[in-house]
Order: sequence, then structure tokens, then C-alpha cells
Amino acid sequence: MNKINQRRIRSTPIIRDALAETSININQLVFPLFIVEDDGIKREIPSMPGIYQISPDKITDEVTNYRNSGIRNFILFGIPKNKDKEGTGAFDPNGPVPTAIKSLKSQFNKDIVLYSDVCLCEYTSHGHCGLPSDDGEIDNKPSLELLAQAALVYAEAGTDWVAPSNMMDNRVGSIRSMLDDHGYDTTPILSYSAKFASSYYGPFRDAAYSTPSFGNRKSYQIDYRSIRQPLNEIENDEIQGADAVMVKPALPYLDIIAKARSITDLPIYAYNVSGEYSMVKFGVQHGIFEEEKIVLENLTAIKRAGADVIITYHALDIAQKGWF
Repeated sequence: MNKINQRRIRSTPIIRDALAETSININQLVFPLFIVEDDGIKREIPSMPGIYQISPDKITDEVTNYRNSGIRNFILFGIPKNKDKEGTGAFDPNGPVPTAIKSLKSQFNKDIVLYSDVCLCEYTSHGHCGLPSDDGEIDNKPSLELLAQAALVYAEAGTDWVAPSNMMDNRVGSIRSMLDDHGYDTTPILSYSAKFASSYYGPFRDAAYSTPSFGNRKSYQIDYRSIRQPLNEIENDEIQGADAVMVKPALPYLDIIAKARSITDLPIYAYNVSGEYSMVKFGVQHGIFEEEKIVLENLTAIKRAGADVIITYHALDIAQKGWF
């Protein structure tokens, strides 16, 4: 058999485009929004250039601009005025996320899709994703009750998806039961199934003021040295009723995305997280990267690994600048 000269099929841009096996589709990108409980706010996050905290009274105008650029999918994170030990703002029907959901759905209805992050970390005074016991450990059972309550509040407000990111054991089953029992059996769950204890979350914690005040999240998020644990988490969430699963972060865990693709037929989401975004942005500012090229290379790698949908802060640049 003759050896194939691979360069022949890479010789021109048109040939390369014709044979490309992976592409970026704006309809498969989800843009994160930080909703701050206040009025008249659009405040850039210093560690995340181009990303803003936005108050509910301004969110409709902002999303109108994003929608006109081609973005149709958004995930919402709330930042309350006041935080407490129980994270009660997470399940306040008048909190920043439910208020934003109602406003956006009133304006756009089915023309956009909203995912609502379900966690306590943005709302607790201690910054953890669940409730601490007297000995400082995160107590799973009472945390589940509050998280399920938060998911119900978001469903009642009109969210399209709930997305539990808290990594409490059995969170998917608890939320599924709560939604089903209250007539929201058609509301799907996107579970952050394989969420690692990562150093890439720093800018997000700046944006949401959610850095833990004691300890860390390693007792409930996955150790980055693990391969089997995230796959077990994905399988468990599928059994409990997850409609889609997520790997977070994305770029350091392409191997996990690929392995996840081999064990489940559920849609796989990957979160191109804040630290990944900020490294690119600051690298561009210092002339290290050409932004369009590195963004598309990074996101294509995530898709090539097996992700169906990518949550990314780059979505706005991609849409507005026509990079897809």
C-alpha cells in the first residue's frame, strides 16, 4: 500500500475547511451572566475583562444586545446584597436570579434559553456550597433541602433549566423529586457532575464574592488527580435523573470529557471557566496571543474532546466579532 501524503489534504484553506471535523456553533455556546441585587449597575469585573455584574433592572437591555449578536443561551449567577450562614438569598423568590428570570422571560419568552445555577456559595457568608456543621464540615442532608428549594424557586420564576453546581451527594435526585412533586416535571436538570476542586475558579470567586472564609472545597469537589471518580459521579447523576451532565473546568480536563463521552449518551456540557478566560484575555493584552486564533483553538479542543455544549465567557466576543 502506498503511503499517504497527508500534506496533500491540508494544502489550501478550502480543502482544510471541507475536511474539518469539528466546528464552533454559536447556538451551542452558553454565556454566563452575573446578576447583582441592586439597581442601575453595570460594573466590569477587574479580573475578567469584558464581563460585568449587571442589576436586574438593566438585564433586559443587556440581553437584547447579546441576543441581537446571536447569543440565545445564558446561565445566571446571583449576587445578593446580604449573605448569611444558610444562604437564604439562594431561595428568595424576590432574589436577583428569580427577578432576572421573570424579566427576561417576559421580554423574550422562548426566544432565549435560561439556565439557573443552583448553589449556596454566592449566597453564604462563609462561601461554601453547603451548610457547615458545628465541626466545620459541610453537612450534606440539610444542604440538599435548601438546594432543592432554590431549584424550585427558579423553576417557578420560569427558568428553562436548573443547573446544580454544589457537588452535594444525591443533589440531582433531591432536586428532581422537588420539581416533580410541585408540577415541574418538564424542567430539565443540567448537573455539574464532574466538578473539580480547581485553581481556575479565582476570577469567578472575585465576581461572586464567594471565596470560602475557612477551609476549602476539596471535601466535596473532585480531586484533580482522579479519573474514575468523575465518571462515577456522571453515572450516579444519570441514574438520579439528570438530563445533561457537565465537566468543569474544561481545558485541563479534556481527557475526562472524552471518557465521559464513552460512558453516557446524555448531552455533555463543558465549562470553559473564568480562569481559562482570564488567562487568554490578559495574554492578549500583553501581546502573547492573537485572540481569535487562541479562543477558537481552545473551544475547538473542547468540542473535539466530546462536548456538545460549551459554557464560555468568550461567547460574546465570538458572536459580536463573527468568529464562528
